[in-house]
Amino acid sequence: QVQLVESGGGLVQAGGSLRLSCAASGRSFRSDAMGWFRQAPGKEREFVAAISWSGGTTLYADSVKGRFTISRDNGKNTVYLQMNNLKLEDTAVYYCAAELDGSILYRSKNRYDYWGQGTQVTVSS
Repeated sequence: QVQLVESGGGLVQAGGSLRLSCAASGRSFRSDAMGWFRQAPGKEREFVAAISWSGGTTLYADSVKGRFTISRDNGKNTVYLQMNNLKLEDTAVYYCAAELDGSILYRSKNRYDYWGQGTQVTVSS
């Protein structure tokens, strides 16, 4: 059974940091591109960041560029999202996703093939 399991969410004050992890199991994702998305209440799920299979190429939403960093460890079948200088508007459920064309990075959620269940990130003032 293919699974993506996110962890590391929680409550943090504005300006603080969190690191999310996404552990994959059931198949190897080392040839897939991986992405992070988020969904706030009443809003559409939106793209946050993506990383190619090798880790050599990354893509970010403008709203998080310079504050968030996506990385991966293929030996551990895990992708990370380091989030710094968090803002109130970063509050959302964060999802990781796998996209089988590992060398092309997409912003569209419709291009991703596997999804995790999400982890809540809440930023307080």
